[in-house]
Amino acid sequence: MSYELIAALMFSSMMLMLLTGQRVFAAIGIVGVVAAIALYGTGGSDFAFSSSMKLMKWYPRPMVPMFIFMGYVLSESGLASDLYRMFHVWTGGLPGGLAIGTIGLMVLVSAMNGLSVAGMAIGATIALPELLRRGYDKRMVTGVVQAGSSLGILVPPSVVLVLYAMIARQPVGQLWLAGLVPGLLMATMFVAYIAIRCRLNPALGPVLPLEERTVSKAEKYRLLLAGALPLCIFAAMMVPFVNGWTSLVESSAIGALAAFLAAVLKRRMTATVFENSVRQTLGISCMFMWIILAALCFGAVFDGLGAVRAIETLFTERLGLSPWWILILMQLSFLLMGTFLDDTAMLVIVAPLYVPLVGSMGFDLIWYGVLYTITTQIAYMTPPFGYNLFLMRAMAPAEVSLGDIYRSIVPFVIVMVAALALVMVFPQIALWLPQAVYAR
Repeated sequence: MSYELIAALMFSSMMLMLLTGQRVFAAIGIVGVVAAIALYGTGGSDFAFSSSMKLMKWYPRPMVPMFIFMGYVLSESGLASDLYRMFHVWTGGLPGGLAIGTIGLMVLVSAMNGLSVAGMAIGATIALPELLRRGYDKRMVTGVVQAGSSLGILVPPSVVLVLYAMIARQPVGQLWLAGLVPGLLMATMFVAYIAIRCRLNPALGPVLPLEERTVSKAEKYRLLLAGALPLCIFAAMMVPFVNGWTSLVESSAIGALAAFLAAVLKRRMTATVFENSVRQTLGISCMFMWIILAALCFGAVFDGLGAVRAIETLFTERLGLSPWWILILMQLSFLLMGTFLDDTAMLVIVAPLYVPLVGSMGFDLIWYGVLYTITTQIAYMTPPFGYNLFLMRAMAPAEVSLGDIYRSIVPFVIVMVAALALVMVFPQIALWLPQAVYAR
């Protein structure tokens, strides 16, 4: 049996196991270990062992639970409710102001948590009921919540970019800085779309009555201070790192400690909040560690078969495709896989193939990490089987139908595709910030 056929058999076996509902790490890890033992005999078990040692020696590993804990402390303690109240007062006087404020809320939640699911949960439970109660168009606001949650894996501290960094062997700090400007660009494009559409049709996002947004100046500035709290925590964590005063792991510890102290000082750190934060941190962290371990084992066997070189030869020599066409086909494959897989599963499945191929074609792997995150979030929201669509249906009120959710996301997907095209055509949108910081 040729190596190319063995590689194809490994990939198809993994996909088959995923389609049966098997957990991602189990499907990838089992295929990797079985293939290693079948190819190399009893010595093949060393692949899994060496992968576990590589993971244990990975210096940035402790920062994953730190950042997850930071996000859950801030969300479980109710600080997100304070944020939304701030946007309620400060942007309620604009057409579509609460929808614009929801995008701002999502940006801050992303900076607190780094997980798109957390943004979706907060948006659907806090912002969506309030927007519907205020007479906002249900199709537009469900699209706002879904689009805003997509910023969670792009704006630092993105946990998914940490996973990409480990698999692609790229610096986490550079990836975070690379995702910051595209994330803010996408948020700005969402805000511009909402503002223009509500200006043309005010019924979609009515202005709040004056009496509901009239509060004392002291209260307005108190709310502004509450909204600035996540930014202060983010600055306390990132400024020392960017200036080289701390390592990334030390910065993650600063962020987790700052979030904990903020909850204590605001008297929100109860035993229940702490227990829920720790439990959820443990669950998410273990999931990520198992996925990384399985991906490293699978990738080692896959690389050893020469599968990457075979695929590169197929695309560039036999089919004669240019590097840009190959890159576009990669992005389209993410859109297809997004109909039944989440972002981490997509990454660990194709990373052993795509990352070396992208590097061999001369593209920057930091830039490609940003393209990956944007594309997978588009796939998340693309009908008919986007993961976010069904997640929103589970969280939305009964009055919002699945048809409403499908229609709501179309304009935001168009905006995201435009943002993706901008980052592809102008790579410096993603690369200038990490280059400027690390050049110092």
